[in-house]
Amino acid sequence: MSLRLYSFVRRIRKTHGRKFSTAVEVKDEQTSQICSFRTAENNPVNHNADHLARLYTVPIDTQQQIFQYGGLPKVFMKQVTTFQECSILVRQPAIEIMTYLNHTDYTRPVNKYVLYGKFGVGKSITLSHILHYAFVQKCVLVHIYWAAHWFKDMKEVATSVLSPGCMDLPIDAGLWLKHFKSQNSNLLSQLDLKISKDYVWNQREMTSQGTPILELIEFGTNRIKYACGVVDALIRELKLASTAGKCKTLVVIDGFNAFTSSHTRIRDDNKAMVLPKQVSLAIPFFDITKSDWCNGAVVMTVDQIANKERRESYLPRYLLGKEGFEHLDPFIPILVDDYNVAEFDSMIEYYKDRKWIRNMTSSGQRELELITNRNPFVLMEQCKFL
Repeated sequence: MSLRLYSFVRRIRKTHGRKFSTAVEVKDEQTSQICSFRTAENNPVNHNADHLARLYTVPIDTQQQIFQYGGLPKVFMKQVTTFQECSILVRQPAIEIMTYLNHTDYTRPVNKYVLYGKFGVGKSITLSHILHYAFVQKCVLVHIYWAAHWFKDMKEVATSVLSPGCMDLPIDAGLWLKHFKSQNSNLLSQLDLKISKDYVWNQREMTSQGTPILELIEFGTNRIKYACGVVDALIRELKLASTAGKCKTLVVIDGFNAFTSSHTRIRDDNKAMVLPKQVSLAIPFFDITKSDWCNGAVVMTVDQIANKERRESYLPRYLLGKEGFEHLDPFIPILVDDYNVAEFDSMIEYYKDRKWIRNMTSSGQRELELITNRNPFVLMEQCKFL
């Protein structure tokens, strides 16, 4: 090799070496910044107190399967779409419930957990974290992403064809069956659960004993008229299968106190108001929140905006009313509060990382903390686009 060529090669190596070192330094700096508010542990089964106040990212395929038909608040979903990722903050209430679920004796009657707190503190997002945990744990998910929809914004009301004296919400029932199938189809095909008795829908149509549960769901989505009856049959079969040890079931209901409300927008043929317990779609979920089955758990929220006539307090006893409280008793109440300082700082750093807020000084961050009082919803509203 000539002297000139040798000198040239040495210069190239030195230049690339300096660039490589600089790239490594930048990467290390970025990693340290990310680690301050993110966790690389995206499996909720492994989350513990060490991951508190950090964000983890739900894989896209999991997000589409669990939340395709609902489960994340609309405001939060806009943020997910904007940021091109579904990141959830690991918080104490979710860790607490997941710890309880890990140490539960599933041969005993189901334990019930009720999340409560002020409006906007993140009860629904906490439920989403628990849903992801149960999904990874291969639990059958029985999920209602907002119970009040059925009594305020129902799609269609009809006199029940299978439950005399009740009213049907056939379209809402069909949509819920699609949601259930989206969340559980892969698991149900592996479990191969079959129904335990014949279900007669009319003189010509019936679902025979031994039919796979997936076929029962398919019938309900194709024959919307009988969707409420299919939901009732599905819930009964899941309770039996769980008690028999064939599967483990997690019931997740956001805004359960809507089921115990004394006011709905549903009217019967005589224009009289119909209570939730007279709605055929609601009856199965009253049933599955009883303590007469095992090998599962029930996680719910109570929320002030889920109940029109009870909004002065966010405490479970007040929102559920006497009848609802006695129906769920015994249960474990778990408070969801505003962000603590570490959680607030993590969210601010996350917004900075996503370029959602820019040029935020320490005094500006302090002012934002005072304006929002570290309430998750108010913070999201204050930081949203103009």
